[in-house]
Amino acid sequence: MSDVVKRLRERRSAVVEQARSLAEVAAEQNRNFTGEEEGTWQSLNSEIDALDKRIGAMLDGEARAKKTEDAMRDLEGRGRVDGRTDADERGSGSGDAETRGDLSDYEVQLRGMLTGAPGAPRAIDVKPKGKVDFRTLSKLTPPAGGNTIPTTFYDQLIQHMIETSSILQAGVRVLNTTGGETIQIPKTTTHSTAGLVAEAAAIGVSDPAFAQASLSAYKYGVMVQVSRELVDDSAVDLMGYLAEETGRALGNAFGAHLVVGTGSSQPRGITLDSTLGKTTATGVAGVPSGDDLIDLFYSLIAPYRNAPNAAWLMKDTSVGALRKVKDTTGQYIWQQGLVAGAPDMILGKPVLTDPFMPATGVGAKSVLFGDFSRYFVRLAGGIRFERSDEYAFNTDLVTFRALLRGDGALIDTSGAVKHIQGNAT
Repeated sequence: MSDVVKRLRERRSAVVEQARSLAEVAAEQNRNFTGEEEGTWQSLNSEIDALDKRIGAMLDGEARAKKTEDAMRDLEGRGRVDGRTDADERGSGSGDAETRGDLSDYEVQLRGMLTGAPGAPRAIDVKPKGKVDFRTLSKLTPPAGGNTIPTTFYDQLIQHMIETSSILQAGVRVLNTTGGETIQIPKTTTHSTAGLVAEAAAIGVSDPAFAQASLSAYKYGVMVQVSRELVDDSAVDLMGYLAEETGRALGNAFGAHLVVGTGSSQPRGITLDSTLGKTTATGVAGVPSGDDLIDLFYSLIAPYRNAPNAAWLMKDTSVGALRKVKDTTGQYIWQQGLVAGAPDMILGKPVLTDPFMPATGVGAKSVLFGDFSRYFVRLAGGIRFERSDEYAFNTDLVTFRALLRGDGALIDTSGAVKHIQGNAT
């Protein structure tokens, strides 16, 4: 806690004591406040409210600064949160100058790039640490243990992408490659089948059918301009702000194509290759019923619908209508999440909402259900983060640019993910 916060708290205690004394005097004399006392009482309470806001803002600022420092230490690989370096832990006895010199080149470059330090690079690749697949992203959910793991700048970017595009939290498999060359992934179109064989009869051959899904590296970019004053203000969590702004912008652009991308100069959205599981009845404008959801659920074979990553995906507006759906016994099929942060459920499977899913309507693929681990998202390298002081020189704005390259495709089109479609008749 800083000295400023301590002084503000001391002042608050003094003001509270003044207000308490004023109230006690009136109570002892068994009377109401006089006009002057009422004015003093209101003034003291207003000051207490103002002090509470200032103290809260200061504590929030200190918490953000601490979080940023922890993230920077994690980027360096030390992951310390107590303000000490690894050299301190080993008992090296080095001073502050030596400790600062012990920072990794990566941390020095990232800090220098964000603050515009002399000689610092103007671009840096923000990359994940270690092997990447979707399961590593589950740590971003606090109930799953996310609060116990240090957050890097890359993780912050990905977290805000996930907050914007729910398909990234639906259990998709994330492949991270160093380069952006096109990669080929085997795609299952049909599975093998077996049959009854008579004694001494020939056994039929049934091979699974495969195709290939090409994962390219389409480029997505965003620019964010920040005032020079904001960059120079050391109390501002600049890294957190930039991670939030660029992460959400990239999530909006990339996430939309992961859902409804055409596959032509953009990713193949999951709705493009999902299998028809149910068509709504006529005369309902494509709005699915409870029976439609049950039919969709059981249109998937057991290994898919019982998979750990099996889930529902739909638009927020679709959720409003489906929450009112009842089964044949009059019970709501919607199961409200009982724990804070836990997803709502339909037929025992989590419901995720994505703003890019089509709304219910004639011909629309408004509801998806299936094993989302069969959808592959490819990220080429890290996220390129660049700074320019010249782009908006005349307005004294610093411009930051974030670039991401990625693609996506459903690699199991044999019915791993199915959809409800509005009746076109």
